[in-house]
Amino acid sequence: MHVADRLMKIKSAGRFLADGATSLFFPPICLGCRRIVAAGGTLCGSCWGEVHFLEQPWCAVSGVPFVMDMGEGAISPAVMASPPAYDRSRAAVAYDGAARRLAQSLKYQDRTDLAPWLARWMARAGREILADADMLVPVPLHRQRFLTRRFNQSAELARAVARISGVAFVPEAAIRIKKTVPQVGLKSKEREDNVRAAFKVPDRAAERVRDQHVCIVDDVYTTGATVAALATCLRKAGAREISVLTFARVLPGDFRRERPAPI
Repeated sequence: MHVADRLMKIKSAGRFLADGATSLFFPPICLGCRRIVAAGGTLCGSCWGEVHFLEQPWCAVSGVPFVMDMGEGAISPAVMASPPAYDRSRAAVAYDGAARRLAQSLKYQDRTDLAPWLARWMARAGREILADADMLVPVPLHRQRFLTRRFNQSAELARAVARISGVAFVPEAAIRIKKTVPQVGLKSKEREDNVRAAFKVPDRAAERVRDQHVCIVDDVYTTGATVAALATCLRKAGAREISVLTFARVLPGDFRRERPAPI
């Protein structure tokens, strides 16, 4: 017993020294600006102050915050005027400040290491959706775009949310059959035209989708054109309910603290 105790102490001391050496040569850095911070997977005080979490009261359908509490289940005038192709949408943060930098780092700088951290915020924002969702379906990339980028940021987020929530990750439920141009810089109508009929539920996945609550996962909700096109495709395949969960959302002018460039 005495020998076993000594071995445990030696192992503990070894782990302590290893952790210390790692911190010395590879100190934890802020996810948003890469300044040194006290612990990994966190933001520095400056970046944290820039994050605008989306909280209730919000539109029951779009998840866009209200200026004042309109009552449980209230729906925004924008949604009433133009009902979306999905049933509910939620996003963790507004697409500005540090959140914008995080989203762009994941998408354009191959920072796939960010996905597990961003997914935690998404799981929190979408807990009511995830509670009864049957599957998580990332917005698919066209195969040529995938070969160029080498990864799908939406799939990375969906996979991480699946690990947290226990909801099935089903990337094969939909494919992109139309090689669309990048949405960056396109106006709302141009975005809709660009992604119209861009997706398909393969025959082998149709049975899996039918009568299920499908949660579409994407990185940023800008105009909603992309998720609307995918939702329409899934609805035609027989999905019972369709929700949307994104990391960030571009909000109407009343709620945006700065005017970000399009993504």
